[in-house]
Amino acid sequence: MTMHTTDTIKVRLNRRENATDDVAVLELAAADGAALPAFEAGAHIDLMLAPGLIRQYSLSNAPGEAVYRLGILNDPNSRGGSVHVHANLEEGCEIEISAPRNHFPLSPDAAHSLLIGGGIGITPMIAMAYALRASGASFELHYCSRSESKAAFLAELAREFGDRLVLHFDDAGDAQRLDPVALCKGSVAGSHLYVCGPGGFMDWVIGSGREAGLPEPQIHFEYFSAEVDTAGEAFEVVAAQSGVTVQVGGGQTIAQALKAAGVKVELSCEQGVCGSCICDVLEGVPDHRDHFLSEEEKDDNDQMAPCCSRAKTERLVLDI
Repeated sequence: MTMHTTDTIKVRLNRRENATDDVAVLELAAADGAALPAFEAGAHIDLMLAPGLIRQYSLSNAPGEAVYRLGILNDPNSRGGSVHVHANLEEGCEIEISAPRNHFPLSPDAAHSLLIGGGIGITPMIAMAYALRASGASFELHYCSRSESKAAFLAELAREFGDRLVLHFDDAGDAQRLDPVALCKGSVAGSHLYVCGPGGFMDWVIGSGREAGLPEPQIHFEYFSAEVDTAGEAFEVVAAQSGVTVQVGGGQTIAQALKAAGVKVELSCEQGVCGSCICDVLEGVPDHRDHFLSEEEKDDNDQMAPCCSRAKTERLVLDI
């Protein structure tokens, strides 16, 4: 299952609004006036911001609308994507994007959906809330933020979702704090948990869901970013399609070693969260360190993310 970003769509930035002092809301429409491809709640698109600068952002508006809406945090700790967006994308400009991809879909058989967004991780949850409301499904939307002033989309969420919206602001005291264990334990049987936000926040909510006894298939998440651990012993990688063999040292990624040898690897996040580089494993056992593949997919050991994962065997043969 090798994934590549090839076909792109030219879009125009129709509207830009600064929702908070560090969140820009962008509304994109097809530059040629044609209909944009349909998307489902949980989907994201790639923005081709500059040569070698491709970033993924979740679609935050209701599926079925004629535009794509993004909410992008100006993160000083980012690797350049959000800073580029905030500094350079103005109303009327045109950029290339990918078609929507969805690795974070809603489960059709959930008895109830617990949607939890931390900070800018609220964006995919908004699309999910619109989709669930449209289908008449049971859900609640929890929005966690450091303070009300840092929370984008508040007026819209209050207007559209009413008492299904629960706000949790860090500066509002303990009574308003999220308790994900109690939330999951108190929910109806067959509830599904969805979470997106900063890595530490997500780890906490996912762990809380497991602690509360939610089965793994009922816990859904999508990471925006993650720390990459490249520590480990050296090993050999054979790029079967390219006929190239490389040594991957400790502190080096497979993608870095292949790139140095002239092998092209489709890269975007380089943190194991987006899936752009996923490739098939022909021989050997990967040491999975990504946040993209499911536990079941990792157990199959027939695909891996070379941007961050390593090897449990001395040799890997990849279909690259």
